[in-house]
Amino acid sequence: MLRIGMLTSGGDCQALNAAMRGVVKGICSKRDDVEIYGFQEGYKGLIYSNFKMLTSRDFSGILTVGGTILGTSRQPFKMMRIPDEHGLDKVEAMKHTYHKLNLDCLVVLGGNGTHKSAHMLSEEGLNVITLPKTIDNDLWGTEMTFGFQSAVDIATDTIDRIHTTATSHSRVFIVEVMGHKVGWVTLHAGVAGGADIVLLPEIPYDIDVIADAINRRKAAGKKFTIIAVAEGAISKQDAKLSKKDLKKKKEKEKYPSVAYELAEKVQKKTDQEVRITVPGHTQRGGSPCPYDRVLSTRLGAAAAEAILDGEFGCMIGVKKNEMVRVPLSEVAGKLKYVDPKAPIIKEAELTGISFGV
Repeated sequence: MLRIGMLTSGGDCQALNAAMRGVVKGICSKRDDVEIYGFQEGYKGLIYSNFKMLTSRDFSGILTVGGTILGTSRQPFKMMRIPDEHGLDKVEAMKHTYHKLNLDCLVVLGGNGTHKSAHMLSEEGLNVITLPKTIDNDLWGTEMTFGFQSAVDIATDTIDRIHTTATSHSRVFIVEVMGHKVGWVTLHAGVAGGADIVLLPEIPYDIDVIADAINRRKAAGKKFTIIAVAEGAISKQDAKLSKKDLKKKKEKEKYPSVAYELAEKVQKKTDQEVRITVPGHTQRGGSPCPYDRVLSTRLGAAAAEAILDGEFGCMIGVKKNEMVRVPLSEVAGKLKYVDPKAPIIKEAELTGISFGV
């Protein structure tokens, strides 16, 4: 009997169900003696032994369904070694659940924090395989994560729709796109949506450069400007501050988000009306796009193959359109940032996009 545990952890995104479907279909195509244990609400389900028995039938008809049939929760890695309010050792509890169910492997779908915890469990002796889930596309060791393209499609559609109202009213529109630490979604959506200014966490902006770009457009007869800004974008002045000083500054200013701070600065530097659009969690929701359905299915099938081969302690990633097994030790704790000198940045600048520098 092959016993597989599965959980989805961290923020939800499109194609989680499709990826799990790929794993189960891949395994069940080779073996009939399979038991599947679905842990509910991420690592919380593993900690408190909250699970449900699943069969291959539970994974039929979910290829196009967003969210996760198992539910999810955020369990910060830095809190994993800290006992809960009842004194429960979370790591020991997860190991106990794993061994109590006599699992052969734990399949974990998640992003950066999730992979830190998965690596920890692997070092504790559990057989773990992970799949790269995040709309941010910021996981080290893979060229692409599932959920990213779907989020880009939604953010791009938002920018597309803003064009008509921005043109009609001759306004500056700021579209705030998800991405606290990295700007992949904002970059791709900004280029695809024809944004005039794209602001990323990796490239601290100068408000005077942004104002000049807006004023130049107006002088050229282009009465509107669209700014795509990542929620983690930061000014050059703030980038020089320590984390402690920056936190104090943010608490004092109390802007709802970066878009509102930017809007106030732009309003002061130009004489144009400024409006804000925040698509927010819509970028995580809905049905996965065809690209993500294909990618997650391939990743899931490759994970099934690794399980059948008995190779654990790895993440299934993508390199040069091939599925690869990347050791968790190389993935955990590392982020894949946008390189300010990357070709896509230079090419975007050639088309007239300003990055505020």
